[in-house]
Amino acid sequence: MKNTFENGILTIFPEDSIDTNNAEAVGAEIAAIRAEHPEGKLVLDMDDLRYISSAGLRQILKLKKKEKDFAIINCSSEVYEIFEMTGFAEMMDISKGFRKMSVEGCEVIGEGSNGIVYRLNPDTIIKVYKHADALEDIKRERDLARRALVMGINTAIPFDVVKVGDKYGSVFELLSAKSLTKLIVAEPENREKYVKVFADMLKEIHETDVKEGLLPSAKAETMRRIEWLKDHLPQKTYEKLHKMVEDIPESNKMIHGDYHTNNVHYANGEAILIDMDTLSTGNPVFEFSSIYLAFRGFGELDHKGVEDFLMIDWDNAQYILEKLFDFYFEGKDAAYKEDVLHKAMVLGYARVLRRTIKRKPDAKEEIEYYRKQLIEYVDKVDSLAI
Repeated sequence: MKNTFENGILTIFPEDSIDTNNAEAVGAEIAAIRAEHPEGKLVLDMDDLRYISSAGLRQILKLKKKEKDFAIINCSSEVYEIFEMTGFAEMMDISKGFRKMSVEGCEVIGEGSNGIVYRLNPDTIIKVYKHADALEDIKRERDLARRALVMGINTAIPFDVVKVGDKYGSVFELLSAKSLTKLIVAEPENREKYVKVFADMLKEIHETDVKEGLLPSAKAETMRRIEWLKDHLPQKTYEKLHKMVEDIPESNKMIHGDYHTNNVHYANGEAILIDMDTLSTGNPVFEFSSIYLAFRGFGELDHKGVEDFLMIDWDNAQYILEKLFDFYFEGKDAAYKEDVLHKAMVLGYARVLRRTIKRKPDAKEEIEYYRKQLIEYVDKVDSLAI
Protein backbone atom coordinates (compact mmCIF):
# COMPACT_ATOMS: atom_id res chain seq x y z
CA MET A 1 0.00 0.00 0.00
CA LYS A 2 1.43 3.38 -0.99
CA ASN A 3 2.29 5.76 1.82
CA THR A 4 4.23 8.95 2.52
CA PHE A 5 5.59 10.51 5.69
CA GLU A 6 6.15 14.26 5.40
CA ASN A 7 6.14 17.08 7.96
CA GLY A 8 5.00 14.75 10.72
CA ILE A 9 2.02 13.41 8.74
CA LEU A 10 1.73 9.76 7.70
CA THR A 11 -0.52 9.46 4.66
CA ILE A 12 -1.67 6.01 3.51
CA PHE A 13 -3.44 5.44 0.18
CA PRO A 14 -5.92 2.49 0.20
CA GLU A 15 -6.89 1.28 -3.28
CA ASP A 16 -9.83 -0.33 -5.10
CA SER A 17 -12.13 -1.55 -2.30
CA ILE A 18 -12.14 -2.58 1.35
CA ASP A 19 -14.69 -5.33 1.90
CA THR A 20 -15.21 -8.67 3.65
CA ASN A 21 -12.55 -10.37 1.53
CA ASN A 22 -9.67 -8.03 2.41
CA ALA A 23 -10.65 -5.82 5.35
CA GLU A 24 -8.55 -7.72 7.92
CA ALA A 25 -5.52 -7.73 5.61
CA VAL A 26 -5.90 -4.00 4.89
CA GLY A 27 -6.17 -3.27 8.60
CA ALA A 28 -3.03 -5.30 9.31
CA GLU A 29 -1.10 -3.55 6.51
CA ILE A 30 -2.10 -0.12 7.80
CA ALA A 31 -1.02 -1.14 11.31
CA ALA A 32 2.36 -2.33 10.00
CA ILE A 33 2.95 0.95 8.17
CA ARG A 34 1.92 2.87 11.26
CA ALA A 35 4.41 0.91 13.36
CA GLU A 36 7.19 2.22 11.10
CA HIS A 37 6.04 5.83 11.74
CA PRO A 38 4.40 5.77 15.18
CA GLU A 39 4.41 9.56 15.72
CA GLY A 40 2.36 12.31 14.11
CA LYS A 41 -1.00 12.52 12.41
CA LEU A 42 -2.45 9.60 10.42
CA VAL A 43 -4.30 10.40 7.19
CA LEU A 44 -6.05 7.95 4.89
CA ASP A 45 -6.19 9.36 1.37
CA MET A 46 -9.15 7.64 -0.31
CA ASP A 47 -8.59 9.10 -3.78
CA ASP A 48 -8.17 5.61 -5.31
CA LEU A 49 -10.80 3.82 -3.20
CA ARG A 50 -13.98 2.88 -5.07
CA TYR A 51 -15.95 1.10 -2.31
CA ILE A 52 -15.94 0.33 1.41
CA SER A 53 -18.18 -2.22 3.11
CA SER A 54 -19.25 -2.63 6.73
CA ALA A 55 -16.17 -4.80 7.30
CA GLY A 56 -14.02 -1.95 6.08
CA LEU A 57 -15.88 0.52 8.28
CA ARG A 58 -15.07 -1.63 11.31
CA GLN A 59 -11.37 -1.31 10.47
CA ILE A 60 -11.79 2.47 10.24
CA LEU A 61 -13.50 2.48 13.63
CA LYS A 62 -10.56 0.58 15.16
CA LEU A 63 -8.16 3.18 13.77
CA LYS A 64 -10.28 6.00 15.15
CA LYS A 65 -10.12 4.48 18.64
CA LYS A 66 -6.34 4.09 18.48
CA GLU A 67 -5.38 7.39 16.82
CA LYS A 68 -5.47 10.73 18.60
CA ASP A 69 -5.07 12.70 15.37
CA PHE A 70 -6.76 10.99 12.43
CA ALA A 71 -8.40 12.13 9.19
CA ILE A 72 -9.82 10.68 5.98
CA ILE A 73 -9.52 12.81 2.84
CA ASN A 74 -10.31 12.77 -0.90
CA CYS A 75 -13.32 10.48 -0.69
CA SER A 76 -15.28 9.98 -3.89
CA SER A 77 -18.94 10.98 -3.74
CA GLU A 78 -19.91 7.28 -3.47
CA VAL A 79 -17.49 6.50 -0.63
CA TYR A 80 -18.34 9.73 1.20
CA GLU A 81 -22.05 8.87 0.98
CA ILE A 82 -21.33 5.58 2.76
CA PHE A 83 -19.51 7.41 5.55
CA GLU A 84 -22.33 9.93 5.78
CA MET A 85 -25.16 7.38 5.84
CA THR A 86 -23.47 5.34 8.57
CA GLY A 87 -22.74 8.38 10.77
CA PHE A 88 -18.96 8.13 10.41
CA ALA A 89 -18.80 11.63 8.85
CA GLU A 90 -20.20 13.02 12.11
CA MET A 91 -17.78 11.24 14.43
CA MET A 92 -14.49 11.88 12.62
CA ASP A 93 -12.71 14.22 10.20
CA ILE A 94 -13.79 13.01 6.74
CA SER A 95 -13.73 15.15 3.59
CA LYS A 96 -14.76 14.68 -0.02
CA GLY A 97 -12.27 14.62 -2.82
CA PHE A 98 -12.24 17.08 -5.68
CA ARG A 99 -13.80 16.43 -9.03
CA LYS A 100 -11.12 15.56 -11.59
CA MET A 101 -10.98 17.52 -14.81
CA SER A 102 -8.72 17.80 -17.84
CA VAL A 103 -7.80 20.96 -19.72
CA GLU A 104 -6.26 19.08 -22.63
CA GLY A 105 -7.20 20.84 -25.86
CA CYS A 106 -8.79 23.79 -24.03
CA GLU A 107 -8.13 27.34 -25.18
CA VAL A 108 -5.77 29.35 -22.96
CA ILE A 109 -7.38 32.73 -22.35
CA GLY A 110 -4.89 34.17 -19.89
CA GLU A 111 -1.85 33.47 -17.76
CA GLY A 112 -0.41 35.17 -14.70
CA SER A 113 2.20 34.43 -12.09
CA ASN A 114 -0.20 32.27 -10.05
CA GLY A 115 -2.12 30.35 -12.69
CA ILE A 116 -3.35 29.72 -16.22
CA VAL A 117 -6.97 30.36 -17.23
CA TYR A 118 -8.60 27.99 -19.72
CA ARG A 119 -11.93 28.10 -21.54
CA LEU A 120 -13.63 24.76 -20.81
CA ASN A 121 -16.76 25.43 -22.86
CA PRO A 122 -18.82 28.46 -23.94
CA ASP A 123 -20.18 28.88 -20.41
CA THR A 124 -17.27 27.94 -18.17
CA ILE A 125 -13.63 28.81 -17.51
CA ILE A 126 -11.13 27.28 -15.11
CA LYS A 127 -8.10 28.83 -13.44
CA VAL A 128 -5.44 26.16 -12.81
CA TYR A 129 -2.99 27.23 -10.13
CA LYS A 130 0.67 26.63 -10.92
CA HIS A 131 1.70 25.41 -7.48
CA ALA A 132 0.30 22.16 -6.15
CA ASP A 133 -0.60 23.42 -2.65
CA ALA A 134 -3.02 26.16 -3.74
CA LEU A 135 -6.14 25.53 -1.67
CA GLU A 136 -5.55 28.53 0.60
CA ASP A 137 -4.99 30.76 -2.43
CA ILE A 138 -8.20 29.46 -4.02
CA LYS A 139 -10.18 30.13 -0.84
CA ARG A 140 -8.73 33.64 -0.63
CA GLU A 141 -9.58 34.43 -4.25
CA ARG A 142 -13.14 33.11 -3.84
CA ASP A 143 -13.59 35.34 -0.79
CA LEU A 144 -12.18 38.37 -2.62
CA ALA A 145 -14.43 37.78 -5.63
CA ARG A 146 -17.50 37.61 -3.40
CA ARG A 147 -16.49 40.80 -1.60
CA ALA A 148 -16.00 42.61 -4.90
CA LEU A 149 -19.43 41.46 -6.13
CA VAL A 150 -21.08 42.67 -2.92
CA MET A 151 -19.38 46.05 -3.46
CA GLY A 152 -20.90 46.31 -6.92
CA ILE A 153 -18.12 45.04 -9.20
CA ASN A 154 -19.38 42.69 -11.91
CA THR A 155 -17.11 39.70 -11.44
CA ALA A 156 -17.18 35.98 -12.16
CA ILE A 157 -17.73 33.96 -8.99
CA PRO A 158 -16.01 30.56 -8.69
CA PHE A 159 -18.48 27.76 -7.96
CA ASP A 160 -16.29 24.64 -7.76
CA VAL A 161 -12.79 23.51 -6.84
CA VAL A 162 -11.38 20.64 -8.92
CA LYS A 163 -8.19 18.66 -9.46
CA VAL A 164 -6.35 19.00 -12.76
CA GLY A 165 -3.59 16.41 -12.69
CA ASP A 166 -1.68 17.10 -9.48
CA LYS A 167 -2.83 20.73 -9.32
CA TYR A 168 -5.98 22.48 -8.16
CA GLY A 169 -8.34 24.54 -10.29
CA SER A 170 -11.13 26.98 -9.60
CA VAL A 171 -14.13 26.81 -11.95
CA PHE A 172 -16.08 29.94 -12.92
CA GLU A 173 -19.26 30.49 -14.87
CA LEU A 174 -18.63 33.02 -17.65
CA LEU A 175 -21.56 32.68 -20.01
CA SER A 176 -20.42 33.08 -23.62
CA ALA A 177 -18.12 35.95 -22.64
CA LYS A 178 -14.90 36.70 -24.49
CA SER A 179 -11.87 38.54 -23.19
CA LEU A 180 -11.34 42.07 -24.45
CA THR A 181 -8.05 40.82 -25.90
CA LYS A 182 -9.88 38.31 -28.10
CA LEU A 183 -12.47 40.88 -29.13
CA ILE A 184 -9.87 43.50 -30.05
CA VAL A 185 -7.99 40.98 -32.19
CA ALA A 186 -11.16 39.64 -33.84
CA GLU A 187 -12.80 43.02 -34.40
CA PRO A 188 -10.10 45.60 -35.16
CA GLU A 189 -12.76 48.03 -36.37
CA ASN A 190 -14.25 48.03 -32.82
CA ARG A 191 -11.06 48.17 -30.78
CA GLU A 192 -11.67 51.77 -29.62
CA LYS A 193 -15.07 50.70 -28.29
CA TYR A 194 -13.51 47.84 -26.34
CA VAL A 195 -10.75 50.01 -24.87
CA LYS A 196 -13.50 52.39 -23.69
CA VAL A 197 -15.15 49.41 -21.95
CA PHE A 198 -11.74 48.60 -20.45
CA ALA A 199 -11.29 52.17 -19.17
CA ASP A 200 -14.83 52.44 -17.80
CA MET A 201 -14.43 49.23 -15.80
CA LEU A 202 -11.14 50.54 -14.38
CA LYS A 203 -12.81 53.80 -13.31
CA GLU A 204 -15.58 51.81 -11.64
CA ILE A 205 -13.03 49.76 -9.69
CA HIS A 206 -11.12 52.86 -8.59
CA GLU A 207 -14.30 54.65 -7.48
CA THR A 208 -15.32 51.75 -5.23
CA ASP A 209 -14.95 52.42 -1.51
CA VAL A 210 -13.73 49.50 0.57
CA LYS A 211 -14.30 49.13 4.30
CA GLU A 212 -11.04 49.56 6.19
CA GLY A 213 -9.18 46.29 6.73
CA LEU A 214 -11.28 44.32 4.25
CA LEU A 215 -8.55 44.21 1.58
CA PRO A 216 -4.75 44.41 1.81
CA SER A 217 -2.91 47.69 1.19
CA ALA A 218 -1.15 48.04 -2.17
CA LYS A 219 1.18 50.57 -0.59
CA ALA A 220 2.32 48.12 2.09
CA GLU A 221 3.18 45.48 -0.53
CA THR A 222 5.01 48.06 -2.66
CA MET A 223 7.04 49.23 0.34
CA ARG A 224 8.23 45.66 0.89
CA ARG A 225 9.35 45.45 -2.75
CA ILE A 226 11.15 48.79 -2.56
CA GLU A 227 12.94 47.91 0.67
CA TRP A 228 14.14 44.67 -0.94
CA LEU A 229 15.94 46.81 -3.56
CA LYS A 230 17.99 48.75 -1.01
CA ASP A 231 21.24 46.94 -1.83
CA HIS A 232 20.64 47.04 -5.58
CA LEU A 233 20.30 50.79 -6.12
CA PRO A 234 22.48 53.87 -5.53
CA GLN A 235 21.77 55.19 -2.05
CA LYS A 236 20.44 58.53 -3.34
CA THR A 237 18.02 56.79 -5.73
CA TYR A 238 16.85 54.34 -3.10
CA GLU A 239 16.25 57.04 -0.49
CA LYS A 240 14.24 59.23 -2.89
CA LEU A 241 12.22 56.26 -4.14
CA HIS A 242 11.51 55.05 -0.61
CA LYS A 243 10.43 58.53 0.49
CA MET A 244 8.13 58.99 -2.51
CA VAL A 245 6.38 55.68 -1.87
CA GLU A 246 6.17 56.45 1.84
CA ASP A 247 4.50 59.79 1.02
CA ILE A 248 1.71 58.24 -1.09
CA PRO A 249 -1.45 58.68 1.01
CA GLU A 250 -3.31 55.54 2.00
CA SER A 251 -6.65 55.17 0.25
CA ASN A 252 -9.74 53.02 0.74
CA LYS A 253 -10.38 52.85 -3.02
CA MET A 254 -10.26 49.45 -4.72
CA ILE A 255 -7.40 48.32 -6.96
CA HIS A 256 -7.48 45.16 -9.06
CA GLY A 257 -3.69 44.73 -9.13
CA ASP A 258 -3.41 42.71 -12.34
CA TYR A 259 -5.57 44.73 -14.71
CA HIS A 260 -5.19 43.88 -18.38
CA THR A 261 -7.44 42.91 -21.27
CA ASN A 262 -7.24 39.16 -20.59
CA ASN A 263 -8.79 39.75 -17.18
CA VAL A 264 -11.79 41.72 -18.45
CA HIS A 265 -14.42 39.76 -20.37
CA TYR A 266 -17.42 41.07 -22.23
CA ALA A 267 -20.86 39.64 -22.99
CA ASN A 268 -24.30 41.10 -23.64
CA GLY A 269 -23.02 44.65 -23.25
CA GLU A 270 -21.45 43.98 -19.82
CA ALA A 271 -17.82 43.88 -18.70
CA ILE A 272 -16.94 41.05 -16.29
CA LEU A 273 -13.79 41.15 -14.17
CA ILE A 274 -11.86 37.95 -13.39
CA ASP A 275 -8.67 36.89 -11.57
CA MET A 276 -9.29 38.56 -8.23
CA ASP A 277 -6.38 37.25 -6.16
CA THR A 278 -4.49 40.59 -6.35
CA LEU A 279 -7.38 42.76 -5.16
CA SER A 280 -6.25 45.51 -2.77
CA THR A 281 -6.75 49.19 -1.89
CA GLY A 282 -4.63 52.23 -2.65
CA ASN A 283 -3.73 55.09 -4.96
CA PRO A 284 -4.30 54.42 -8.68
CA VAL A 285 -0.56 54.75 -9.35
CA PHE A 286 -0.14 51.20 -8.04
CA GLU A 287 -2.63 49.96 -10.64
CA PHE A 288 -1.07 51.91 -13.48
CA SER A 289 2.39 50.57 -12.67
CA SER A 290 1.22 46.99 -13.32
CA ILE A 291 -0.74 48.13 -16.39
CA TYR A 292 2.43 49.74 -17.77
CA LEU A 293 4.36 46.51 -17.29
CA ALA A 294 1.65 44.39 -18.91
CA PHE A 295 1.33 46.53 -22.04
CA ARG A 296 4.84 47.92 -22.45
CA GLY A 297 7.42 47.30 -19.72
CA PHE A 298 7.69 43.53 -20.14
CA GLY A 299 8.38 44.01 -23.85
CA GLU A 300 10.83 46.90 -23.93
CA LEU A 301 13.83 44.68 -24.53
CA ASP A 302 11.92 42.08 -26.54
CA HIS A 303 8.36 42.68 -27.73
CA LYS A 304 7.61 38.99 -27.21
CA GLY A 305 7.59 39.65 -23.46
CA VAL A 306 4.34 41.59 -23.88
CA GLU A 307 3.01 39.53 -26.78
CA ASP A 308 3.41 36.23 -24.92
CA PHE A 309 1.90 37.66 -21.73
CA LEU A 310 -1.12 39.37 -23.31
CA MET A 311 -1.47 37.13 -26.38
CA ILE A 312 -1.74 40.26 -28.50
CA ASP A 313 0.71 41.96 -30.87
CA TRP A 314 2.91 44.86 -29.77
CA ASP A 315 1.12 47.50 -31.87
CA ASN A 316 -2.26 46.62 -30.41
CA ALA A 317 -0.78 46.64 -26.90
CA GLN A 318 0.56 50.18 -27.42
CA TYR A 319 -2.75 51.33 -28.85
CA ILE A 320 -4.64 49.96 -25.82
CA LEU A 321 -2.24 51.61 -23.35
CA GLU A 322 -2.41 55.00 -25.03
CA LYS A 323 -6.19 54.94 -25.52
CA LEU A 324 -6.70 53.77 -21.93
CA PHE A 325 -4.89 56.89 -20.71
CA ASP A 326 -7.00 59.07 -23.04
CA PHE A 327 -10.30 57.62 -21.81
CA TYR A 328 -9.38 57.32 -18.13
CA PHE A 329 -7.87 60.82 -17.91
CA GLU A 330 -10.40 62.44 -20.23
CA GLY A 331 -10.08 66.23 -20.05
CA LYS A 332 -6.47 66.16 -18.81
CA ASP A 333 -3.74 67.55 -21.05
CA ALA A 334 -0.84 65.61 -22.54
CA ALA A 335 1.62 66.86 -19.89
CA TYR A 336 -0.57 65.48 -17.08
CA LYS A 337 -0.88 62.08 -18.75
CA GLU A 338 2.87 61.95 -19.38
CA ASP A 339 3.52 62.71 -15.69
CA VAL A 340 1.19 59.87 -14.65
CA LEU A 341 2.95 57.55 -17.09
CA HIS A 342 6.36 58.45 -15.62
CA LYS A 343 5.11 57.76 -12.10
CA ALA A 344 3.75 54.41 -13.20
CA MET A 345 7.05 53.62 -14.89
CA VAL A 346 8.97 54.26 -11.67
CA LEU A 347 6.98 51.68 -9.72
CA GLY A 348 6.84 49.36 -12.73
CA TYR A 349 10.60 49.37 -13.18
CA ALA A 350 11.10 48.81 -9.44
CA ARG A 351 8.83 45.79 -9.59
CA VAL A 352 10.36 44.22 -12.70
CA LEU A 353 13.91 44.92 -11.50
CA ARG A 354 13.26 43.05 -8.25
CA ARG A 355 11.57 40.20 -10.11
CA THR A 356 14.40 39.86 -12.62
CA ILE A 357 17.10 39.87 -9.94
CA LYS A 358 15.25 37.17 -7.99
CA ARG A 359 14.26 34.96 -10.93
CA LYS A 360 17.13 35.51 -13.38
CA PRO A 361 20.18 36.64 -11.40
CA ASP A 362 22.48 35.85 -14.34
CA ALA A 363 20.55 38.09 -16.78
CA LYS A 364 23.02 40.93 -16.30
CA GLU A 365 22.03 42.94 -19.38
CA GLU A 366 18.34 42.82 -18.49
CA ILE A 367 18.97 43.72 -14.85
CA GLU A 368 21.17 46.67 -15.81
CA TYR A 369 18.59 47.94 -18.30
CA TYR A 370 15.81 48.03 -15.70
CA ARG A 371 18.14 49.48 -13.05
CA LYS A 372 19.18 52.27 -15.43
CA GLN A 373 15.56 53.01 -16.36
CA LEU A 374 14.49 53.10 -12.71
CA ILE A 375 17.30 55.51 -11.78
CA GLU A 376 16.45 57.76 -14.75
CA TYR A 377 12.74 57.99 -13.98
CA VAL A 378 13.20 58.42 -10.24
CA ASP A 379 15.13 61.58 -11.18
CA LYS A 380 12.28 62.76 -13.41
CA VAL A 381 9.49 62.80 -10.80
CA ASP A 382 9.12 64.42 -7.40
CA SER A 383 6.08 62.50 -6.16
CA LEU A 384 4.23 59.31 -7.09
CA ALA A 385 0.64 59.87 -6.02
CA ILE A 386 -1.91 60.49 -8.78
